[in-house]
Amino acid sequence: MRFTEIAAASAGVRATRSRREKVAVLARVLAAAGPDDLPVVVEHLSGDLPQGRLGVGWAALAAVAAPAATDPTLTVGDVDAAFDAIAAESGPGSEARRRDLLTDLLTRATPGEQALLGGLIRGDIRQGALAGLMADAIATAFEVKSTRVRRAAMLAGSLPEVAVAAATGGSDALDSIGLTLFRPVQPMLASPAEGVAAALDRVGEASVEWKIDGARVQIHKDGHRIAVFTRNLRDVTDQVPGIARTAAALPVERVILDGEAIALDGDGRPLPFQETMSRFSSSGEGDLALFLFDVLHLEGADLIDLPGPERWKVLDGPLSAHAIPRLIRPDLDGAQRFFDQAIAAGHEGVMVKALDAPYEAGRRGKGWLKVKPVHTLDLVVLAVGWGSGRRKGWLSNLHLGARDPDGGFVMLGKTFKGLTDAMLEWQTRRFLELETHRERHVVHVRPEQVVEVAFDGVQASPRYPGSMTLRFARVKGYRDDKSASEADTIDAVREIFDA
Repeated sequence: MRFTEIAAASAGVRATRSRREKVAVLARVLAAAGPDDLPVVVEHLSGDLPQGRLGVGWAALAAVAAPAATDPTLTVGDVDAAFDAIAAESGPGSEARRRDLLTDLLTRATPGEQALLGGLIRGDIRQGALAGLMADAIATAFEVKSTRVRRAAMLAGSLPEVAVAAATGGSDALDSIGLTLFRPVQPMLASPAEGVAAALDRVGEASVEWKIDGARVQIHKDGHRIAVFTRNLRDVTDQVPGIARTAAALPVERVILDGEAIALDGDGRPLPFQETMSRFSSSGEGDLALFLFDVLHLEGADLIDLPGPERWKVLDGPLSAHAIPRLIRPDLDGAQRFFDQAIAAGHEGVMVKALDAPYEAGRRGKGWLKVKPVHTLDLVVLAVGWGSGRRKGWLSNLHLGARDPDGGFVMLGKTFKGLTDAMLEWQTRRFLELETHRERHVVHVRPEQVVEVAFDGVQASPRYPGSMTLRFARVKGYRDDKSASEADTIDAVREIFDA
């Protein structure tokens, strides 16, 4: 298959906001790809590389001066082989060799192909071809039900593999993909809810459990063999020997478990998230506690299609020492008290889970809802970055600052979340009026515009002057009724951090 067809499909997806049209564009190119090219096509149109990281950064890519080809000659196989060669380079002189290989590849590419190649290398393709969209495109391309595609993707942990199965064997091939020990399963995800009452209203009969702010882990055990995977299906068994030892001691023989690894202090309270991540990546320097909240497989039987209470029975029995605190069918008052207890214990909040929900791996559905306390601050916009992809041509990424009582503003981080198209259009006009100067793609502005920002918490960060940044910041709205002198101070941010 010619690579220009992939580039054209990528451009076509970016050019429309219609989900139906996006699926149609993707489906057409998937249906035209041969089985050898199909896995790579799925990866590229999802914005991913089969090779993972290439060892080529933004600066190296920017330094390559490659004229574009006039006629498309590259095939999908050519591009994949070139990326293989680039990724394989290591040792002395590898940077120069990677640059030469990259220059050769880009020189053979047309302008449209160069745009897609650059986006793949930088990892900044935002065309909306996420897993759910690609799953629907696979279903459309090969005339199978999307529910079967999603289930197969959940079990296989690989959309490219599922695409090939659908293309070559249809529904029967998809149905033959089963849960296999040591092949990680895409984790089930949760959607946010505004509060405990709202979450209970949405799911009906529910369990309420602590929401642990740790590192998601999926544990596979078969006798003495143990594997620990992250939420993105990476094998980290060697990085968390303590978790592996804990798993080895569990009184079950064959099992797949879902849970969280977290660093706790001597009183059993969670340490800052960065400490968990530091221990998670330091190959055993510092213990991590294990909290388990789901069981996908037990002693030869798959449990993913069962309702929650049937899956959780084993957590109430032999694995209870590591079971996450949970209430079944609480009333609103009981659920709210449980939420308050979780916060008082230092945790993020609670998960509200429908009792009849199966384990819908890889989906952020309505069966699991997360409830966290929401903080808001009125901050000042210090600069704005130009958007890319669908937001190209609009000022998008806000640089946020808190007021320093001694004068000036202290930057706390950036966000582009929560912005509607109308807000993007307005803020582009507004911030160009406030522009003072530019640095590459960033427009610096007079610190006059106040914006209300919601966020889940404050964490330490050496990247910013105040040594703090906001977690999951999103824009609630602009405060034209407030001047910059009325914005919240860095002291107010520090109080939230200390709490």
